[in-house]
Amino acid sequence: MPATTTPAGRRGGRWINEWDPEDETFWKTRGEPIARRNLGFSILSEHIGFSIWSLWSVLVLFMGPEYGIDAAGKFFLVAVATLVGAVVRVPYTFAVARFGGRNWTVIAASLLLLPTLAAWFVMEPGTSYTTFLLVAVLTGVGGGNFASSMTNINSFFPLRRKGWALGLNAGGGNIGVPAVQLAGLLVIATVGDGSPRVLLGAYIPLIILATYCAWRWMDNLAPVTNDTGAARESVRDAHTWIMSFLYIGTFGSFIGYSFAFGLVLQTQFDRTPLEAASLTFIGPLLGSLIRPVGGSLADRFGGARITLWTFAAMTAATGLVIIASIQESLPVFLAGFVTLFVLTGLGNGSTYKMIPGIYHAKAVALGLTGEAAAAYGRRLSGAAIGLIGAVGALGGLGINLAFRQSFLTQGTGTSAFVAFLGFYVLCFAVTWYVYLRQGKRRTRAADPQESADADAPQRQAAFVGV
Repeated sequence: MPATTTPAGRRGGRWINEWDPEDETFWKTRGEPIARRNLGFSILSEHIGFSIWSLWSVLVLFMGPEYGIDAAGKFFLVAVATLVGAVVRVPYTFAVARFGGRNWTVIAASLLLLPTLAAWFVMEPGTSYTTFLLVAVLTGVGGGNFASSMTNINSFFPLRRKGWALGLNAGGGNIGVPAVQLAGLLVIATVGDGSPRVLLGAYIPLIILATYCAWRWMDNLAPVTNDTGAARESVRDAHTWIMSFLYIGTFGSFIGYSFAFGLVLQTQFDRTPLEAASLTFIGPLLGSLIRPVGGSLADRFGGARITLWTFAAMTAATGLVIIASIQESLPVFLAGFVTLFVLTGLGNGSTYKMIPGIYHAKAVALGLTGEAAAAYGRRLSGAAIGLIGAVGALGGLGINLAFRQSFLTQGTGTSAFVAFLGFYVLCFAVTWYVYLRQGKRRTRAADPQESADADAPQRQAAFVGV
């Protein structure tokens, strides 16, 4: 953020009063070490948040026949956690400027104790389904950590490094999904599928550690303030909703598949809890690890181009999964599904990189230059990120509801995958039509120094490209 006068009451302590990462001298002499330190501890907190948000993708594997909950009921538990995690992303986004990035990370991390302790108390046969639903609601707070973490880190890094930083931050957080699934596998393999409290107990000290690290080593940026005007402007901007739609296809798929993978293996392929747990973590792990690669590729080649071909590949991979589902071929199904996870990771990185590039290029198209253009881009992209992240996460809800309906009516997930394939085709078409049509001058999202089409500031293809 540019240097500004520090708001009243924000001097001293862990507040940084001036911050200008676009200034090369400031960045090299002071800004980069501070930004990297905050990035590291932001990743830790977000990582634990993702683990708690995706907790029910593992806990349902512990819920045998004695719990009296069928597959549709389990998919709905997972869907509830997904929904709440998506909704809370909006207030979490604005909390960073209201309380400070470091302060809110402390609060958000400590809140993870609520669902973890609640689940520890209720995870046993005989507990009512309503009680499980309420605990699933609580786990949604873990989904909010992503929005506040990304908003916070977006302010620390210059535009030319945002693809790398946001990709690394998100990827490190996303790894919280396979991490809790691996932990669940370890518990099931060593003490059996009747001991979910062992898993829950292991996360309590980790939550405390993340809270302490944020309190001890992170910083607040005083120049970062909530801009209600920017929020209103981003809501009115068509690109906010277009990118939300595309993010449903990438991140919505990642989180939806992560939550549902184990249940699909159990329900459609009759895998035991141990067998399902031994496979569930692979896709989310690879999808998380490759997310920074998607951001880096977008930095180099442009976010829209990487996103376009990612959706094309996701369509092909989904077709493979449909064939495997019909033929009941587990090896082919696993190959297709894991490939989908990898592609969602790439798409997560490239779509998030597109966001700051879109608004910077729009500023250039409006005639702004230099720091004025950079400030305009930061202002709108910071406001849009939380909303895009929230809407995108709703894709996970859609995926789990689609699986629930598919298994209720057909006993398999095939019809759900057919619906997903159609959606990816639509995402491909939207990406091409809005950002990559031939005959329109385009701006690389990765390189804000390139000029946009100043004579046609409303032409969508000028705002991001290859």
